[in-house]
Amino acid sequence: MTTPTLPENGEHLLARATAILAKGSQIEIRNLVRSLYPAEAAFVLEALEPEPRASLWRLIPPGVMGEVLIELNVEVATALLAITDRKDLMAATEQMGADGMVDLLHVLPEPLLSQVMESIGVHNRNRFEQALSYREHTAGGLMSQDVLTIRADVTLDVVSRYLRLRGRVPAGTDSLIVVDRKDSFQGVLAISQLLTHDPHTKVSELMDTKSPGISYKTPSRDVAALFERRKLLSVPVLADDGKVLGRITIDDILDVIREEADHSLMSMAGLTEEHDMFAPVVASAKRRALWLGVNLLTAFLAAWVIDLFEDTIQQIVVLAVLMPIVASMGGIAGSQTLTLVVRGLALGQISGGNARGLLFKEISVGLLNGLIWAVVVAAVAGVWFHNPHIGILLGAAMLINLVCAAFSGVAIPVLLQKIGVDPALAGGVLLTTVTDVVGFMTFLGLATLFLL
Repeated sequence: MTTPTLPENGEHLLARATAILAKGSQIEIRNLVRSLYPAEAAFVLEALEPEPRASLWRLIPPGVMGEVLIELNVEVATALLAITDRKDLMAATEQMGADGMVDLLHVLPEPLLSQVMESIGVHNRNRFEQALSYREHTAGGLMSQDVLTIRADVTLDVVSRYLRLRGRVPAGTDSLIVVDRKDSFQGVLAISQLLTHDPHTKVSELMDTKSPGISYKTPSRDVAALFERRKLLSVPVLADDGKVLGRITIDDILDVIREEADHSLMSMAGLTEEHDMFAPVVASAKRRALWLGVNLLTAFLAAWVIDLFEDTIQQIVVLAVLMPIVASMGGIAGSQTLTLVVRGLALGQISGGNARGLLFKEISVGLLNGLIWAVVVAAVAGVWFHNPHIGILLGAAMLINLVCAAFSGVAIPVLLQKIGVDPALAGGVLLTTVTDVVGFMTFLGLATLFLL
């Protein structure tokens, strides 16, 4: 009896690969390569520094090279393509399925793309050119053209014989797409129906006519949301005239979900998910310089606000000690709201109909938390510096800043999305600017009015 083994997590897989590469044994390295699935090989390659990455890549057989390439982020894939023998790459394309080939064509740089397109047959070339004509982050760019269609007026027995004659079904097929004589979408027939009903039953009696078909123009984010809401395993993709172009399966959607999560996380730092973790120092510095510059400008703005109250700070030095508390609390409260709203926008859960209600709710949360923590900081500051007036002003400034942070946490991402700017990319910088400026100005302004 074979004992089942648990799959390695990423940390253990990377540790094992690193240890084998450190030994330098070609036999062990080749055994490692043979033991990895394409996605695992891509994971290890992305986590390695450039030199061991190149060494491992050269040992990957051409038969799986293409499958590994489509799992890599664009920057790493481009770097590895530069050191790949053209004959090996051509051999890799010959062994790939249609879906994988389309994904690979999106990665290939232009000179190499033309060579690959010339090397395939006319039929496949036309098919791939059509696939490449769809925008990348849409249902058309996501779909597979490998579909099974049947007619509504045939029996289950006819469908079963048709499938046996074909000898194969596309991977991930959970249902067959039903079309009319003009290839227009009519509904779907679950594969399970073939096994559980009388073979003489017609497809029209069992097919699901409520099953959705989506336009090839639909953004991939919206497609993922549809799969999540309706618990779908696959969905047909339709042309403007209702004809079936292809289908999207749940494994395609898992890739979209992962990419969206990576994008949101990296955008918070002004980066993209396609960046190589071990990119050259100069290239990495250039990418990050822009957002460091933007942050510097916002820091100068906050410093200018502080400078406006220089005389106040000189007379009451304790204000300089307490100022960061107001700005910090506002920044944290605003980030909580911002994260909630950015997620809601990404999932399509926020619209003109509920944005106002969400705004009032978050302001109420900011007001309640502001009241609670204003009392706490007022008491602590009053006891600490033996001055209840400073404690009261600190509490009042914090209350105002937390309400302002809640308002900004909702308003900033909604407005950014309306003007076509990614809220995850720019929202954090703008929010920090608002909470710092409002926090400093409120605290120092109140101190100037009531303590001097």
